Formats: sequence, C-alpha cells, structure tokens
Amino acid sequence: MVRRARRMNRRLGEAFPHVYCELDFSTPLELSVATILSAQCTDVRVNQVTPALFARYRTAADYAGADRTELEEYIRTTGFYRNKANSIIGLGQALMERFDGEVPDNMADLVSLPGFGRKTANVVLGNAFDVPGITVDTHFGRLVRRWRWTEEEDPVKVERAVGELIPRKEWTLLSHRVIFHGRRVCHAKKPACGVCVLAKDCPSFGAGPTDPATAAALVKGPETEHLLDLAGR
Repeated sequence: MVRRARRMNRRLGEAFPHVYCELDFSTPLELSVATILSAQCTDVRVNQVTPALFARYRTAADYAGADRTELEEYIRTTGFYRNKANSIIGLGQALMERFDGEVPDNMADLVSLPGFGRKTANVVLGNAFDVPGITVDTHFGRLVRRWRWTEEEDPVKVERAVGELIPRKEWTLLSHRVIFHGRRVCHAKKPACGVCVLAKDCPSFGAGPTDPATAAALVKGPETEHLLDLAGR
C-alpha cells in the first residue's frame, strides 16, 4: 500500500509539476477569508468576489468592525453569505482580541477561530506558512477512497490514514495534486480512465471509459495536452 501510494504520488507530480492553491491571495488573512468563502462554492466564483472584498477590507480590524449588511453584499454570490459573514466578522474579532490582528501559524490556534476546521487550517498552514498539511476536501476524500488508500469517510481519519502513507514534506503538494487530478481527470461520475496516468496502479480502473479517444474528451483544464501526452507514453 505504501509503495503503491508513493508511486501514485510521484506520477501525479509528473502530471502536475506546477500545482498551487487555486484561491487567489497575498496574505494569510486573505487566504483565511477566501477559504471560508470557498465552502459550498467554486474557487472560480470566490476569485471573482475577493478582489473587491480585499480592497475594502484589508486588516483583521476592518473585518471585526465591518457593517454586516455591506459585507454580505460583497460575498452574496458565494452562497450561504449570512453564515459566512458571521464567520468572517467573528474571525476578525478573534484575531484582534487574541492574536494582535495576525493569523496564527499553528493548528491548535487556527482551529479555535470562527470559520476554521482542520481543512481550512491545513489550507492556510500549507499555502500561507509553508507548514505541511493534508487538505481533505470533496475531491481529495473521493479520490483516495477510489484508490483504496483508505475506506474512512471522516475527513480527520482520512487525513491521518493518508498521512501514514506519504512523507510529511509532501503533504501540501499531494493535496494540490489530488485536487487537480480530481477536477481535471478523475471526475466523480465519469472519470477519464483511458487516459489516466494512474491507470496501472488504480484499483478502480474501468469506473469510466477506458477507450483513450472517449476518455480524452473528458479531460479538463490547461494541462490537458500535457496529461494526454503523458498518458500515451
């Protein structure tokens, strides 16, 4: 299992050599807010909202003192905007009251903040502070179960199980690679099995079309040409 998982991770590294957080941000605070907004919302939509939001609210104090109605208007299109506004205002207040307005750089403090669970904390740790973390979102959980790295459904248990298979220094990169692969190739309903770079190691091969031409039409994203070339080798 460990050898197979690490081999798959290396292959994903070849498929996606330039992975990154697909939420736009320039500070830990911006990433924290963007990640809260990304719940039940696409990264593309969040990135459409955040430029104006970040221009209006630049510090934790700005969020702590935000007019709720105004903030809700900025984030309305991300869905669940009232709950998200509560979390963001609460985050600003907690940062001002307990952390001098700065986002902390450790798991224990992060998960104590409004709007934060382990998933959000790992996104911030891995991408804003370069602290390795496994981000178990919908794509990640779906794929690692499809690959039978684990049968766990609970995100915390998934995180721990996968963490035992892959070296800690690789955790953040692994998270991005798996999420990229889930969005571009290994779709929930019809994975592009016939052109998947993991086909030889995937126990679920055949869940989607195995004919290369049929599968190729399912691949999405800017890396499509590279992925199809790699699969053909």
